[in-house]
Amino acid sequence: MSATETGRQIGVALKRKEDDPLLRGRGSFVDNIVIPGTLTMAVVRSPYAHARITSIDTAAAKAADGVVAVFTGAELRDDWAAAMPCAWPVTEDMKSPEHFPLAVSEVHYQGDGVAVVIADSRAHAVDAAELVDVDYEPLDAIVDVAAAAEDGSMLVHDDLGTNVCYVWKLATGSFDEGADVVVKHTYYQPPLIPNAIEPRGVLARPEPGGDITLWSATQIPHILRVLTAACLGLSETKVRVIAPDVGGGFGSKLDVYAEEFLAVALARRLGTPVKWVEERSENATATIHGRDFVTTLELAATKDGKITAIRADVKAAMGAYLQLVTPGIPLLGAWIYAGPYAIPNYDVTFTGVFTNTTPTDAYRGAGRPEATYVLERTMDMLAKELGIDRVELRRRNFISEFPATMASGLTIDSGDYHASLDRLLEHLALDEIETEQRARRERGDVKQIGVGFSTYNEMCGLAPSRILGAIRYAAGGWEQATVRCLPTGTFQVVTGTSPHGQGHETAWSQIVADQLGCDPAEVEVLHGDTSVSPYGMDTYGSRSLPVGGAALWSAGEKIIEKARELVAHQLEVSADDLEYENGTFSVKGSPDKEMTIKGAAWAAWTSHNLPDGMEPGLEATATYDPPNFSWPAGAHAAVVEVDTETGDARLIRYVAIDDVGTVVNPLIVDGQVHGGITQGISTALYEEAIYDSDGNLLNGTLTSYLVPSAAELPSYELDRTESFAADHPFGAKGVGETGTIAAAPAVINGIIDALSHLGVTDIQIPATPERVWRAIEEAKQ
Repeated sequence: MSATETGRQIGVALKRKEDDPLLRGRGSFVDNIVIPGTLTMAVVRSPYAHARITSIDTAAAKAADGVVAVFTGAELRDDWAAAMPCAWPVTEDMKSPEHFPLAVSEVHYQGDGVAVVIADSRAHAVDAAELVDVDYEPLDAIVDVAAAAEDGSMLVHDDLGTNVCYVWKLATGSFDEGADVVVKHTYYQPPLIPNAIEPRGVLARPEPGGDITLWSATQIPHILRVLTAACLGLSETKVRVIAPDVGGGFGSKLDVYAEEFLAVALARRLGTPVKWVEERSENATATIHGRDFVTTLELAATKDGKITAIRADVKAAMGAYLQLVTPGIPLLGAWIYAGPYAIPNYDVTFTGVFTNTTPTDAYRGAGRPEATYVLERTMDMLAKELGIDRVELRRRNFISEFPATMASGLTIDSGDYHASLDRLLEHLALDEIETEQRARRERGDVKQIGVGFSTYNEMCGLAPSRILGAIRYAAGGWEQATVRCLPTGTFQVVTGTSPHGQGHETAWSQIVADQLGCDPAEVEVLHGDTSVSPYGMDTYGSRSLPVGGAALWSAGEKIIEKARELVAHQLEVSADDLEYENGTFSVKGSPDKEMTIKGAAWAAWTSHNLPDGMEPGLEATATYDPPNFSWPAGAHAAVVEVDTETGDARLIRYVAIDDVGTVVNPLIVDGQVHGGITQGISTALYEEAIYDSDGNLLNGTLTSYLVPSAAELPSYELDRTESFAADHPFGAKGVGETGTIAAAPAVINGIIDALSHLGVTDIQIPATPERVWRAIEEAKQ
């Protein structure tokens, strides 16, 4: 029996609607858009991490073939009504350096833009950019986040008088109360370079009457429209932003970048379309980085393993400037340093620190992988200190009753952490792994195995608006959706979320089909164009289904209620006498008297027989502001094999049990988990942006910055438990970041377990073969 026949679409593993045109090469990405007369922009970037600009000579570039114009930062200064925006001033006294699309007198990181070339082709623009002669006076740079936070350190911005951007603290209770043992460790989580399959791209076209249309490979078309208008001094009604097909983002396209403002300003100046598409090498410095944290974590516990307190001191690199939400990214983990554990005393301090590096901002998980990594690593250390099994230690401290208000102040609406761990152990067959581990150790095998655990929860959905306002985030957490029942029997959805690979067109079709009793193929989903969908808060932080999906559901409920009144009028019965199921209203006791939603849509369109006062048409819009964050959770395990002679660590198995509430489409959920796990594994084993002491990025290409392929990864073993999200209309939770949050500590814990008999207790991430080998050698001394 098909899903349509059963009348249930939520929970069905439908193939994605989006995939056919993408697989056939018919997608519409920014670089595919061809507008006659378009000019190409190239940005001249600083090779120094810190330097004064003493002069810029653009004469040779202006004389080059195909060049239309060359501008410096000083020449464009009057084009900006305001500096580049930071939407999250986390404290009243936060330091925020002035930041414009092009530097004027001083550069603060390698890749900082200093001039822009406009030409008739990409080749001409790039060639001419190399002819711009910039004279720099190099200055000392500082890249180490801990060193930059110290008093007397070299300053990134002299006018600020300090490298400390802010200090933010959340504390309840007493750390020392009732503890028998304290475990303390310091961790460094290096900067990471997001590598979406499509680099960033921008195309700005001036329109008659002073309007501007901006195509951008962005996650946030609505927010980009607001900030483009504000920073260029335009009316918001004059700005149209379109996010066409977007090839991934992972948070790196949740931002407003210099190139977007430059393209708009230059298109308006020159009266012609202007395009810029990022090169992969540019991506390494011109697009934000993630992570770069130094965290000291302490866990206090009783001798029988009850954790009494947690304390974290976090120094988080901001990079050279504050991008859209840079200072708030560490705080997204501020409430979950206790994870899924009932810890009564809670103390976290965050220090934002400027460095002469690429600005940091949101990267998949955004603050929560950083928190979970240090917590789950320290949980294993505490278990060893107490002589308690690491799985048992986690069980003893799980939150077990919901809703649960944590010491950090937020309330988790639902969960079952024991069930996730139980399911994990069922899949894992831990006894067999431990038997094999003992046998290899007894034989003295070169290749040893270990298993690492990570039990996590997360807050996502980036809502509700009142809480966001309380923590000084500039935007709200609401979302909007419209459902239209068309007279021909089809349906149209307009959503404020903006997908870039998540499968919204499929999932949103399933939600509407489930509510209104149609086939998902009959539902068209419109998104990503601010002229079509004028209101929305876009896509990031696993908010689309928890917030955007809830808005869509609410609009569907409004459709059903209006249709109920219309059908009652048509059938000449009371609305209370109608039953509704699978898109059809029927009269109680007279099932032969019925009308479908599609029939109601036709009647509403013809308007021949409407109740008095009812407007024609069957359409509804809902704006949903959630009452709580979304709280997915789970238990992951990594089985790792380590070559003790070379240090090479390879995953044998990866098992993930996640609780994401009601699942709309299992295929899409599995895909999200697969991608998230891969990025978490990559954090553990491969990825790290490496700077030298002068601020030079040493591995800015994919020949030296390692990103794994399928060949380096096992087939993941996935399963789910399901606890209905009490604060969501159909029980769904976020899923996009779960794998990234859980995976890195599971992998590192597995490596440590494999080598624990050799005396290895810690390894710096990423656990490269050299680092693993050195840890083994140092343990021998």
